[in-house]
Amino acid sequence: MASLVAMPQASATTDKEATETTDSVALREVVVTSRRKAVEVIPVQTLSGSELELLGSVSVADALRYFAGVQVKDYGGVGGIKTVNVRSMGTNHTGVVYDGVELGNAQNGQIDLGQFSLDNIESISLYNGQKSEILQPARDFGSAAQIYMRTRKPVFGDGESYHLRAKVRTGSFALINPSATMELRLSPSVSAALSAEWLNSNGKYKFRYRRVTPAGELAYDTTATRENGDINATRLEANVYGAMRRGEWSVKAYNYNSERGVPGAIVNNVWRRGERIWDTNSFAQASCQMELGRFTTLAHGKYAYYRTHYVNNDDKQVKVDNLYKQREVYLSTSNEYVVTSRWRVSAAYDFQWNTLDADVYGFAKPDRYTHICAIATSVSGSRLKAQASLTGTFIHDKLAGQASPADKHVASPAVYVSAMPARGADMWVRAFFKQSFRMPTFNDLYYADMGNSQLEPERVTQYNLGLTYDKQWRRESLIGGVGFTIDGYYNRVKDKIVAYPKGQQFRWTMLNLGLVDIRGVDVSAKLLLRPLTDMELTLRCQYTYQRAIDITNPADNYYRHQIPYIPHHSGSAIINAQWLGWAVNYSFIYVGSRYNQQENIRYNYTQPWYTSDVTIQRDFSIRRVALRAMLEINNLLSQDYDVIINYPMPKRNFRITLSVEI
Repeated sequence: MASLVAMPQASATTDKEATETTDSVALREVVVTSRRKAVEVIPVQTLSGSELELLGSVSVADALRYFAGVQVKDYGGVGGIKTVNVRSMGTNHTGVVYDGVELGNAQNGQIDLGQFSLDNIESISLYNGQKSEILQPARDFGSAAQIYMRTRKPVFGDGESYHLRAKVRTGSFALINPSATMELRLSPSVSAALSAEWLNSNGKYKFRYRRVTPAGELAYDTTATRENGDINATRLEANVYGAMRRGEWSVKAYNYNSERGVPGAIVNNVWRRGERIWDTNSFAQASCQMELGRFTTLAHGKYAYYRTHYVNNDDKQVKVDNLYKQREVYLSTSNEYVVTSRWRVSAAYDFQWNTLDADVYGFAKPDRYTHICAIATSVSGSRLKAQASLTGTFIHDKLAGQASPADKHVASPAVYVSAMPARGADMWVRAFFKQSFRMPTFNDLYYADMGNSQLEPERVTQYNLGLTYDKQWRRESLIGGVGFTIDGYYNRVKDKIVAYPKGQQFRWTMLNLGLVDIRGVDVSAKLLLRPLTDMELTLRCQYTYQRAIDITNPADNYYRHQIPYIPHHSGSAIINAQWLGWAVNYSFIYVGSRYNQQENIRYNYTQPWYTSDVTIQRDFSIRRVALRAMLEINNLLSQDYDVIINYPMPKRNFRITLSVEI
């Protein structure tokens, strides 16, 4: 969103004085908000504003299900772990950026997006490749795909000094989820936002436990209650924003605490597991951007501390009670120079230090020192836009009392081009090539029960060719806008690392698949209609086809088989209608058949699933207080389905949300 604010001057006269003079007029503050219509050189999908609010999603992971080319692994329930995989390249190839700084997890490389609430999120964007800007941290150039989460920044009208938003959500599974945000204008150039949230649920829901043998005979069919899926979590967040004469700065402090059960796999008639996790995730980060003529500099700093306490009290398994402590220090400087009005160049350097400690006998206690350098250039014309970058990654691991592994030095180039076929057209053709690299995580390499010190780093090569069309009409037109994108892509992943659950969800078995060939097509379309005065109807749909096969060794039984949990076909559709304070939203998600193991045989076949969700919302006001009531019905048709085999998802459930804004 782009905002233009006209601020009153200190020398402005009063309203009375304005009526008595002809050379001085006092203007009220005017805030004009509109969508910035910019051509993205790099494929991007975005959800923001009312679209995001009406999806009936609690966490960021829930919203990402509506993006093309995305697979969200969901282990069930409100507190179940949720990770995202873009274009079959794996979770660790997707960077997650929160207000300009990437989130990290050196222990297992997976960001649990279920821990991030949508209550204070303004927009979510997914880029394949990297962001369409060259002024960004060096680490942002290194990921194969990136998710950008942006929190709401305070905007104050004339005479306003604070905003207060409060929300309470309740519903199925004994859900209680209150939250509150306060925005303060501390001075004409400094504002702050304080946000707090509590989430509590017993996580109990009915599910159908039915399996059929490979011969087609019914093995068992029963109904049970999901156990050990409870969660008790709090989120505290503080943001301070400041404006300078030639730039801006921001500071963020974040804390997430949770205790939750780990809902285990439903196998061998075992309904309850004894695994529990206590998470404490805290970080503080600061950013500053300044413009000095043609030169712009951007700096980031961050310190993060993650504490995970894992307990397994299952009688039939080895008792486990482990504490993991992870620390991260991150510093970044990015610099851009405008050579001409159409040509820019940039250089960036990032330093990152990660360490992991655990009360496990013989634990390696690794330290990782990462240096990332990136140079980039961009050219922008009326019909041609291009961007190129070269990223160098230098990694050194240090182990306590052990010989350190060899250092890694990798160069990763990328080139992006977008062109308009005909002058004045609303259509652009785009293409990109990119190589990326990801080092195995600490758990991949060093954890005694699951680590594999022989793992090779993953290397990804991406090719993308696409077409985008976007046409907007004037306000009076029946059709307000039409847009669609289609992207065909080819990804080649060498030494791909795949994690399989190993009895307990918190533990994994790590494997190098060797070579994976990924080919796919992403299609997105959007239509805006205005059938009645003050009524808007929005239709959005996405479709993805993917063929992701293992081509490592022709002698393997699974040679040229689809890799686990990647469907050939998937898609989603959203229909949203808004009229006179009412809003109705219907969303549909479909995921085709998959295989849960490497061999694509009948025994490993996982059925397709689909869900329908409905949201009804009503906005109204009492004097200066804005009120909103929302009813969400999820899995409307009460489908039985598993995202991950033996981890059943909830049937029909509902949520009611009441919010107030002052």
